[in-house]
Amino acid sequence: MIHQMRNIVRSFAQWRKNDLHDVQPVIQILPKRPLLDHLANVPTRRGQYAHIVINVEPTGPGGGYEFVNKITGGAIPREYIGPAEAGIKEAMAGGILAGFEMRDIRVTLVYGSYHEVDSSEMSFKIAGSLAFKDAAGRAQPMLLEPIMDVEVVTPDEYLGDVIGNLNARRGKVHNIDARPGVQMIRVHVPLSEMFGYATDLRSQSQGRASYTMQFLKYEEAPRNISEEVIAGIRGTAAR
Repeated sequence: MIHQMRNIVRSFAQWRKNDLHDVQPVIQILPKRPLLDHLANVPTRRGQYAHIVINVEPTGPGGGYEFVNKITGGAIPREYIGPAEAGIKEAMAGGILAGFEMRDIRVTLVYGSYHEVDSSEMSFKIAGSLAFKDAAGRAQPMLLEPIMDVEVVTPDEYLGDVIGNLNARRGKVHNIDARPGVQMIRVHVPLSEMFGYATDLRSQSQGRASYTMQFLKYEEAPRNISEEVIAGIRGTAAR
């Protein structure tokens, strides 16, 4: 059963034993746009049964992680809820886009079932992991990149060259404050674009300009940047 919903994905997962791989965490979130309600049946084997249904949705920038348990009537025993959440959190830490960590997500456990003999804590942990990966993978997740708050102090005569260089680095100028003989530029620049900046600034200003920077926030990376990063990491992993 598949139909359109806003900001939500439902995923059905019945666990079978699967290898889990360590991955390198960065940052990744779900978008705020209509997603798909998806039910996926993953076969099980005797002695390894777990069944959960989850809703996955974004909590918004800075909203953090939230787990909501809506299981009623003993559909899943209480002792299996914690392992299911542990599997979900493990999948979030590993991410689904080339191993990037996921943030700002609400996961609601809405239904499931178990077998008195064949279910276990481990089966529910891996069911949680697989259910989250399935749901998040269909939610069109996007990469975030760190944005730095940069302040550049440059003599007046180098202002044009300095701003041109910052623009080429995908910088967004937010303020230029004129001081006697110098200009103070406040600009937001992706961290990935700041490598080598000290050398460029020194060259442009004959060593007379200076800059400082600190972390500001995360922003959605442009599509071409995301594709390049993902392709690079997957290519490295394949070698």
